Amino acid sequence: MAAYATLADVKARMTRSMSSTEETVCTNLLDDAAVAIDTYNKDATADAKKVVSCRMVIRALGDGDSAGAPMGASQGSQSGLGYSQSWTMGSGGAVGELYLSKLDKTLLGVGDQIGSYSPVQGLVPPPPPEVQP
Repeated sequence: MAAYATLADVKARMTRSMSSTEETVCTNLLDDAAVAIDTYNKDATADAKKVVSCRMVIRALGDGDSAGAPMGASQGSQSGLGYSQSWTMGSGGAVGELYLSKLDKTLLGVGDQIGSYSPVQGLVPPPPPEVQP
């Protein structure tokens, strides 16, 4: 499967430079992001797929603008001479993990969808047609 964004697309959106090792990892992560995107909505627009791919990879690599907090942290704390440090991780789990945020899902056209389907529904025959007098 081909990636929806390129290394150049990701570099243009990052606030820091990538090492050569990160460039290789970035290319591989773009392929992985394409699989995750297609799992959610293969029919999303090409622009949405490109933006979401870049966002996913930048979150995984870290954008360099976190001011000492780990990427993905929603809350944090630091101290000085008492050596204390505490972080609460937001959605997405571990740092470095590819994931789709709520905004990413909305961009792909699958956000805020509520509903259900029971496989048993397919087992019930349709009602007979109404007879007109």
